[in-house]
Amino acid sequence: MAKSQIVLDTNVIVSALRSRKGASYTLLMLVDRANFEINLSVSVLLEYEDAAKRLLGHIPLTESEIDDILDYLCGLANHRDVFYLWRPFLKDPKDDMILELAVSAQCEAIVTYNQKDFVGIEQFGIEVITPKTFLQRIGVLK
Repeated sequence: MAKSQIVLDTNVIVSALRSRKGASYTLLMLVDRANFEINLSVSVLLEYEDAAKRLLGHIPLTESEIDDILDYLCGLANHRDVFYLWRPFLKDPKDDMILELAVSAQCEAIVTYNQKDFVGIEQFGIEVITPKTFLQRIGVLK
């Protein structure tokens, strides 16, 4: 059975770094062990890095530890080049970046807490889903 292809929105990464109690953290801990694969592009990785490093001083992680986490995700992710742009499609250019990656990677879903920011992407055959709902779907949560 093929693994589900997903893109994690930046807010999922930020949430996982802020707390070990939520669905985002659980999702990140399962990246190498569950029946799904994450996809990354250079632009999305740079967005993750920027958002994560803005948390320095507010979370119990150092810059080096954040780099290690991002390196780990890079090592597990499918690396995608985005050769076309759908912009502007969404209100926020950073969300367009996530959509472009999902289209390029032929993902089933974008995992995000900001579902309203991705209204209309169903025309690309991509679902918008929260981390908790995704974990329920893959059988990790009931």
